[in-house]
Amino acid sequence: MRISHNQSGRVHARFMAALKCLNRLRGKDAMPAFLRPVLALLAILIASCAHLGNLPSNLATSDPNAGVAMGGEPVAVVGDDLLVGLAFSGGGTRAAAFSFGVLKEMERSTVRLRGRDVALIDHVSLVSGVSGGSVTAAYFGLKKRGALADFRERFLIKNAEEELNSRVSVANLALGLGGGINQDYRFRNWLDANLFEGATFSSLLANPRPYVWINATDIYNGTPFLFVRPQFSGFCSNLAEYPISAAVAASAAVPVAFLPIVLETYPDKCSPNVPDWLRKAQQNKNGSGQAQAWAQATIHYRDGSMKYIKLLDGGMVDNYGLSGLTIARETAETPYGPLTEREALKLRRMLFLVVDSGNDPKRDWAQKLEGPSGVQFIAALASVGVDAAARASYSAFQATMQDWLNKLIRWRCGLSRAEVTKRIGPGAWNCRDVQFYIGRLDFDELGPERSAKLNAVPTTLKLPVETVDELIAAGGEALLTSPTYRQFLNKL
Repeated sequence: MRISHNQSGRVHARFMAALKCLNRLRGKDAMPAFLRPVLALLAILIASCAHLGNLPSNLATSDPNAGVAMGGEPVAVVGDDLLVGLAFSGGGTRAAAFSFGVLKEMERSTVRLRGRDVALIDHVSLVSGVSGGSVTAAYFGLKKRGALADFRERFLIKNAEEELNSRVSVANLALGLGGGINQDYRFRNWLDANLFEGATFSSLLANPRPYVWINATDIYNGTPFLFVRPQFSGFCSNLAEYPISAAVAASAAVPVAFLPIVLETYPDKCSPNVPDWLRKAQQNKNGSGQAQAWAQATIHYRDGSMKYIKLLDGGMVDNYGLSGLTIARETAETPYGPLTEREALKLRRMLFLVVDSGNDPKRDWAQKLEGPSGVQFIAALASVGVDAAARASYSAFQATMQDWLNKLIRWRCGLSRAEVTKRIGPGAWNCRDVQFYIGRLDFDELGPERSAKLNAVPTTLKLPVETVDELIAAGGEALLTSPTYRQFLNKL
């Protein structure tokens, strides 16, 4: 029997009431000092017995053939020769505001194509987001240009933590040790009430430009989990009916602060065969390794060896959100995938920018003999892991993009003029005239003093209005001062 989220919330409320009672007893003067640690231990034991958790809310697919031909799903891009992709890093509201500033500047920026000026924002075809950056990515994917009009008011200057349990207490210590303090419905409900209004992925799939990757981490397999149709088809689930707010909540589910988000696999609901393209990806040792690990995890979902998938913050394995395009490219079965053949022939320039708002701010214990404390030590270990994973994902992405460019040019130049004309029509065309511009925007673009100030902003989901506005302005300025962006504009 399944328990609804409302029922689960009532269980959670009763549990919290019991722990609050323990806290009140613990604080009474009449309570002997020697009993206080006993009560703390009792709270922890209650947490371990409470079995609080998130419930799966994904549905099985109604298509028995789901996943048979899902490799290299084409992305939807603008039908001309210019493609822009953006990846928004994790980092709470700090990341969401900084990436929003980049989008605002792209709305103001125009480029000249075929004799007319067009806004660069209208050529954004690929968007990826992690944690705080996933909020911006998902809302832009849902509302397109309309997101730029109200995202600041609906999310950035609001307190997205108001429904979350973030107090420092024995009760929360017990919950944290029990797996996590907050269930996912708290953040999901807030996101739907303030931003997504209950929208599901059907809205993104119906109008798939830009193509959106929301990134989480499969903590059992230690691999990226992507809220895209190929991933859900892999375990016979229906992405179209899954709430966008739930995906964003999974992407932003910081360990301990949140319980893992849970998805159920339905391997008996569609073809039991593992597709050939997935087996090839699993066995391919020549790629970056990301697609191979992702394929192995997806096979676990498909073959019935994993009943439930447990997800936490996407930044744990890829804080830049680059795994989606890397995996899409390395699992594609053509030299041009995940683009269509026509798009690959028309393409001349691609700009892909990683919008990096940094990790948690560093503390001052490096300037002292003492420290780090226990909490600082744990935070430092987490930061080292996130930073190392981000660097690895960026290096893998650069290598994958260079390999893709080489194969794309080789394929284009192997076609006859008649074949090209048949696909894209007559006109001047150079098979080698295609260039990729890959770069990263961060606070360092703004100088050491300003960079230090912005890096000190906490990566929470609540910031002062003036800080939010400063981060938005910083995003626009980082774009304008980026050497990669300026080179791209000059080559247009």
